[in-house]
Amino acid sequence: VARRQDLGLSAREFAALARLRTPVRIQAFVNAIPANHEPDGETLHSVREVLRRRVAHCMEGALVAACALWIQGEPPLLLHLDCAPHDHPHVIALYRRGSAWGAVSKSNGAWLRFREPVYRNLRELAMSYFHEFFDRAGHKTLRAYGLPFDLRRVDPGQWVTSPLPCWELHDRLAAGAHRALLTAAQARALS
Repeated sequence: VARRQDLGLSAREFAALARLRTPVRIQAFVNAIPANHEPDGETLHSVREVLRRRVAHCMEGALVAACALWIQGEPPLLLHLDCAPHDHPHVIALYRRGSAWGAVSKSNGAWLRFREPVYRNLRELAMSYFHEFFDRAGHKTLRAYGLPFDLRRVDPGQWVTSPLPCWELHDRLAAGAHRALLTAAQARALS
């Protein structure tokens, strides 16, 4: 369980996340945050900055979700979903119920959001995003998934309360080992 003093959050910030006692409530909270369309350039806000600015894109929402899960006693795990080079990857916060995986996710499209904890492994969970993960031309672009990234390995000052963008964390997540979801031949044959 992450305590307020461990995270460096104010009492008000901590209370806002501590009220989110289930993944469903966390998802509803993340959904209610307006999309960050990054009008002034790319951002990667910390949890505190998302709570202050009230905007988030997928990774920013995943950080908020992971922090809320950690406060509830669950490990703060992220999963990087990688795609074809011309598209944008996606980041989700993981949780488990028994041996099954689920996910909390921020996305402009509802189809890339919440996943119930019914997936036997991370490949199954990642594949649940496959048909809905496409570019503006309708081409399916999901190609790989990373290993779970445990945010307890990173100082909360770098992702929970940082006033600066969290690019170092992003780079570590994106550079981690990934497992292919498709062979090259399968990717070439996609409709």
